[in-house]
Amino acid sequence: MNKVILMGRLTREPEVRYSQGREPVAVARYTLAVNRRFKRKDEPEADFIPCVALGKSGEFAEKHFRKGQLVGVIGRLQVRSWEDKEGKKHWTTEVIIEEQHFAESKKDSGEGKAAKESGQAPADGFYPIDESVEDDDLPF
Repeated sequence: MNKVILMGRLTREPEVRYSQGREPVAVARYTLAVNRRFKRKDEPEADFIPCVALGKSGEFAEKHFRKGQLVGVIGRLQVRSWEDKEGKKHWTTEVIIEEQHFAESKKDSGEGKAAKESGQAPADGFYPIDESVEDDDLPF
């Protein structure tokens, strides 16, 4: 079984390229900073894990994911190797994304709050729900 589940923050904007061919496919690459549960002295507090989203998932990442955003991903681990021009062998390990999800609301990330304060609707057209609304006040 090869299944990876991660939650972390994007270290930068996703980098998206399109494959060559009759029907180009989006290939989005991004890195997740995943906090370690326990930290030993002189060890980093997070692991930086490279992720690759293909096709519609890649297009989604390009359109919606931003640096610092908390996201959850499910995928599989892939190890690749290649030789450079000098004949030296290189290895890389990355997560091939099967599912990706927002792990915090726009309000928590600060994006929704800024849009509400400016009086403009966020890009998706929805405002965050005012938490002071009671269930009894809802019409359904």
